[in-house]
Amino acid sequence: MMFPLPLKRRKREAASPTESVAPSSLFPDVRIFLVERRMGTARRGFLTSLAQRKGFSVAHEYSGDVTHVVSEQNSLTDVLSWIERKTGKPTQSPEDQESPHILDISWFTESMSLGKPVSVEARHRLGSLEPPESNEKDVLLSVAPYACQRQTPLTHHNSEITDVLEILGKAAAFQGSEARCLGFTRASSVLKSLPFKLQSTQEAKNLVWCGGHCQAVIQEILEDGRCHEAEGLQIREQYQCMELLTSIFGVGVRTAERWYKDGVRKLSDLEDPKLKLTAEQRAGIDHYSDLKQPVTREEAERVERLIKDALHGFTPDLKMTMTGGFRRGKQQGHDVDFLITHPDEGALSGVLKKVVDWMDGQGFLLYHHTKVRSHVQPRRRSTHMDGHETCYAIFALPNLDSLDSEAGVSVVPDGDFPSPGPRTWRAVRVDLVVTPYDEYPFALLGWTGSKHFERELRRFSWHEKNLSLNSHGLYNTEKKCSIPATSEEDIFELLGLQYVPPSYRNA
Repeated sequence: MMFPLPLKRRKREAASPTESVAPSSLFPDVRIFLVERRMGTARRGFLTSLAQRKGFSVAHEYSGDVTHVVSEQNSLTDVLSWIERKTGKPTQSPEDQESPHILDISWFTESMSLGKPVSVEARHRLGSLEPPESNEKDVLLSVAPYACQRQTPLTHHNSEITDVLEILGKAAAFQGSEARCLGFTRASSVLKSLPFKLQSTQEAKNLVWCGGHCQAVIQEILEDGRCHEAEGLQIREQYQCMELLTSIFGVGVRTAERWYKDGVRKLSDLEDPKLKLTAEQRAGIDHYSDLKQPVTREEAERVERLIKDALHGFTPDLKMTMTGGFRRGKQQGHDVDFLITHPDEGALSGVLKKVVDWMDGQGFLLYHHTKVRSHVQPRRRSTHMDGHETCYAIFALPNLDSLDSEAGVSVVPDGDFPSPGPRTWRAVRVDLVVTPYDEYPFALLGWTGSKHFERELRRFSWHEKNLSLNSHGLYNTEKKCSIPATSEEDIFELLGLQYVPPSYRNA
């Protein structure tokens, strides 16, 4: 058998580099040279194209008119030596940092992100040796692996990246990939806890949970100011429909996915009689416009006053606490959660039914469903299961001018909700949770959130302490006994964790 001789490949001619000064250069006083050492040809080419698209002039060869030399993962000495070998000419001394600026990649990524050259600061300059670790780098290297070990404020420095990671996480959940969703959530949570803005991909390499796909996303945003994958997902019909359907009260991912497969694309499609809707879902559709609008803190506080007055009409000394995002410091949220307790367990018996019946009679409730208390058995691992007596409701919150300021509780007559003509109320999602007094600290911790903080707290309890935690208690699986606590601080101490105040649980 004869084998064909391999054809001789013609030598590819070296592509002639596009010379430096792009016709669209917007910044004539800035001329960048990207050092290829450790950066690589492909990445250098990508960064060159990116800079030119943003209106920067990029020199292909080092020359005297270069103003900014940009390097990645090199020291100043490395860069100067590399340039000298390439040009055969001596460059500046390590002490001369003005002509040209010898800079770390962080200056480049910040400039690309803003679309204009940022001022050169000391943190951008390369030192003559490998730059010493700063306090920021120490923080990066010591980021704890569990969200419950970190303090995560409500507002943070990396929202440009976390917003994208959350879109990717949501898309993964819509596709049924809980593992990928969790991966994006963990990376986002780490970035939210950083006390400074991430400046370079090199910094991201040191971060727990920020490798692989997440690292590629972080790099693209830092360098290009956008993520093409997230942008592509957001314009897909499936993503848009799943986002719409899962925003309906009473609709989860599985139901939304089934509806999408059945051809549902908009709210009006749900009027098809073939679709069997639950009462909860029907209420969610009927009040969709109101429920889609965030609840403000002022509205949440009005709901609180109304419900507290109603509860105290039956049991004067009941304790009621607003939980959820509002307890963590949010100024708006998608619903309002309240925890109700009393030292005397007998005082709690039947009180939720009484207050729900009363509010329903007054026209305050547009929808409600009460779940009776169930005993949640201690498990061999932490669980999010919650057996507290709970009322899930859509509350008709009267406008301010519809409330009698003298009476405390609304004097709106029966049947006023809903009514023809101008509406005097708006629909608000409200959850009322009744918990025994000895379980109150655990319920308060569980219902305060955030969702990821609580998941990580349970995971830490099980994997690090072999204890099972939920909103009913803390359970020692070896000794088969519950461990009591009288406050959230007690629970953190029992787990060997530093106490994290509610305002820093926004993981």
